[in-house]
Amino acid sequence: MANKRLRAWPLLAAATLGGCVRMGPDFQSPRQDWIDHWDSQALDAASQQRPQPNQRQWWAQFDDPLLDRLIAKADVHNPNLRIAALRILEARAQLGIARSGRYPQLQQASADAFYLDRSQYDGTPELDSSAWQYGAGFDIGWELDFWGRYSRAIESADASYFAAQANYEDALVLLRAQVAQTYFALRTAEARLGIARNNAQLQKRSLDITERLFNSGNSDELDLQQAKTQYLGTLSSVPELETQVAQTRNALTVLIGQPPGSLPELSAETGLVPLVDQALLDDVPANLLLRRPDVRAAEWQVAAQSALIGVAETDLYPSLSLLGTIGWSASSLNGSPETVSLGAGPSLTWNLFDHGRLRNNVRVQDARLQQLIEAYRDRVRQAAREADDAATGLSKALQRERILREASFSAKRSLTLANAQYREGYSDFQRVLDAQRALFVQQDGYLVARSAALSSLIDLYRALGGGWYSNQPLVDTATREQMQQRTDWGDLLDEPPTPSAQAETP
Repeated sequence: MANKRLRAWPLLAAATLGGCVRMGPDFQSPRQDWIDHWDSQALDAASQQRPQPNQRQWWAQFDDPLLDRLIAKADVHNPNLRIAALRILEARAQLGIARSGRYPQLQQASADAFYLDRSQYDGTPELDSSAWQYGAGFDIGWELDFWGRYSRAIESADASYFAAQANYEDALVLLRAQVAQTYFALRTAEARLGIARNNAQLQKRSLDITERLFNSGNSDELDLQQAKTQYLGTLSSVPELETQVAQTRNALTVLIGQPPGSLPELSAETGLVPLVDQALLDDVPANLLLRRPDVRAAEWQVAAQSALIGVAETDLYPSLSLLGTIGWSASSLNGSPETVSLGAGPSLTWNLFDHGRLRNNVRVQDARLQQLIEAYRDRVRQAAREADDAATGLSKALQRERILREASFSAKRSLTLANAQYREGYSDFQRVLDAQRALFVQQDGYLVARSAALSSLIDLYRALGGGWYSNQPLVDTATREQMQQRTDWGDLLDEPPTPSAQAETP
């Protein structure tokens, strides 16, 4: 008995040490020092910090219930967002595969039964000359996680899972910005269409007046042709704007997961373009950049690849496994005994002659890690650039909007004065045409500038990661039922607890 205990000590020690050693580098954040001190004068001018603004739902700042409903529909029905949610489920299943490696594996199982009839060979039937023979057995193998192969694999799969969650939130940020921008682009196109139609009607009245004057001999043909040219030129912009309205509406319907066509709710109010001059932020810009879902996803990808280096390095060292086998056999012959066989022991495998294949695989994984580190740092720089560009665009678009607003008022007043002077005979008709042309150009330019300011504001919220949170389930009920009928998902379709964005760091 004592000898058996002594022989068990090496195996117990190996099992105890299993998983205590982890090959490969531990994760180190690829963040650079400049981000902690980054600031932007343009961003300071275009934003305002509030104690607790609801930046997760920044579109509420526009106070547009229809936009709220459209974004809610997109959260449920947008296909790209649904795909991103399903990739979270895929990552959870991959994590389950990685965790299974820590436990013993059934390597081989067998069962057999055969009938033996000896009388057919010697022709003399005897007692118990035929019988059934039964047998069953299975082999179990358990590779000890001595070098941390499975621990590192779990670490990598866990980081990939969190990266999938961050990618889903990044899809939310992009989707909501796209819905808001497309919605306001539609409103801008409707407003521009209204301006074009109003100016066309105004110019049509001038054309009718010049045509009557020409027919009565009180005006020459030049005034008539110039008035007609300007009216037709303005009228020609109407079909183009109508096309833009229809195409933008179709783009909006696809974003919210509906087939192209009219949205009845959009017909209630048209051409409403709000003007908001500042973004409301709940933190300093540097922290907001690091909270961006795509930046967090890039950092989780670095963590996942860092662990894969350790997985590759474990192949350089021997693999220690505990093997066991159990067998059973029996026969239907009277008096035949049942036999049970047991066997157990360690197994050591070590690939010593790989001709550099394993070492080069470690180098491959390390090169991939460095690529992801560079990609992360570039992603942070690009995020800072996007935020600064959007803030600059917002400030400059607002300046242009104020100038064009005043110019529109002046153009409208100029047209009134030109019409009065023309009717009283103090000026020719050319000044009326010039005033009409200027009014149309200034009004249209004002709407474009206002839309550009609004688009830059939405870009600024997107660049700072606004809109990453959703209380919608990852998988809707219909999809969940379809997947459960097709495959046994266990509890993987249940909603996992998701930490806040601030806490989601490797």
